[in-house]
Formats: sequence, structure tokens, C-alpha cells
Amino acid sequence: MTLLAADIGNAHTVLGMIADGEVGSHWRVATTEHRTADEWAVLLRGLLGGEVEDITGISVCATVPSVLNSWREMLTRHFGDIPHVVVEPGVRTGVPILVDNPREVGTDRIINALAAATEYGGPAVVVDFGGTATTFDVVDDQGRYVGGAIAPGIEISLEALGRRGAQLRMVELARPRGVIGKNTVEALQSGMVFGVASQVEGLVERIIGALGVAPGDVRVIATGYLAPLVFDECRCFTDHSPWLTLRGLEKVFLRNSR
Repeated sequence: MTLLAADIGNAHTVLGMIADGEVGSHWRVATTEHRTADEWAVLLRGLLGGEVEDITGISVCATVPSVLNSWREMLTRHFGDIPHVVVEPGVRTGVPILVDNPREVGTDRIINALAAATEYGGPAVVVDFGGTATTFDVVDDQGRYVGGAIAPGIEISLEALGRRGAQLRMVELARPRGVIGKNTVEALQSGMVFGVASQVEGLVERIIGALGVAPGDVRVIATGYLAPLVFDECRCFTDHSPWLTLRGLEKVFLRNSR
């Protein structure tokens, strides 16, 4: 089976071709809300090229309702002969969701919890570094999703500083020479890289304390396209899994296509 997995986020959509848990070709494109179903179809066929003939299933999760609506139309009109699963309430994930209102939880967060529980076991904490938000999702020792935390993403934080600071500007997201910036660019980079690293370490420590387990018993997994920026600066991580969400989408597809 060759699956096309699509993780539609607020800023970017990550696409990947998966076979037996291995991600082959992959792409990251801007999530444009006004893009129509036909435009998405043209974009997909352009990216996939000849690989479109290999697709035997499509699995999708989304945090942007308007884009998901366009995807539903596209899947029906342009890929109607290919089985697909859209992750939403009612779709079987096998992960008990122990929060006040399960319908409020982003489907990407549930998918991350599923992949973490399946591949690493619990307890586990998944830290997903997106541009809009950095999310922390917690799986207990029984593989149940028990909640998490949401913090502003690195890109949106840097953008806000550049927009609201009279003498600040957008800079490259990169590790500076040291934590003490010698100029404005390095000071901003230090705040982003080392500031986020400290935030992650602090939150993960508090989460582990709330779980009431020993830190050595918890897998802490970094994912998301900005994870490489801070992964080496955080002592709390045990694993880096760049394709965790896509692999979780494959698991959901297999569970619901039986």
C-alpha cells in the first residue's frame, strides 16, 4: 500500500508518500485558505507527478475548516476512485481522549498521540514545533491522551516582535553565536532559540511532575519542521521524529479501512 498523508496546519500543509511506515517523497506548501478544490488538485498532481498512479489511499487531518472543506471536494471530484480517510470526530483512532471536550482537540494532536503511544509507548510527551503554535501533547502509561499545552509558535512570535517593535525586524531563524547577543539580530535569535528551548524544558518538567512518574520513564518526542532549530538545545528530549504526524495518519487509515 502507498498512502498519501496530508497534515493541513494553519501555516503549512505537509504531504508525504508512505509505505509500511516509511516516508518517501514529501513536500511542505503554504496553507492558503482561498485555494479552491481544483487548485489543490492541480498542485497535488504537479507535486506527485508519476507517483499519483501509485496512490492506493489518502489520509488527511486538518486544523483549518475552510481548507478541509476544499479538500473534501477535491477528494470527491478529482480522486474519487481512491479510498480516503478524513480524521474527525467518529473516526476510529484507538486513543481514549480524557479531556473536558474531546471535539475541541485538534486532530493533528490526536494523531501525534496515537503515533507516540503506538511507536514509543506511554507515558510520553510530544512537542510539535509548528510556525503558528508549539503544542505539547501528553499520553499516560495506558496510552490515553490526557491533555497538553499550547504556546505561541517560533515563527509567529518572531513575526509579532518584528511588527510591534519599532526598532526590531524579521531575522533569519538560526542559532546565534551565543546566548548573549552582540547585536540586534543575534539578540532576537537568542531569544527565539534559547528562549523556546528553556520554555520547552520548563513545561516538560512540569508535565512530568503532574504525571507523577520518574523523568527517566517518559519518552519526550520532538516533531514538526522547526524542531531541528531547538532540538540540540533541549536536554529533555529522548527522540526526534520528523514524520510522526504522517505516520500517525497511516495508522488511522489502516484502522478505518479494514
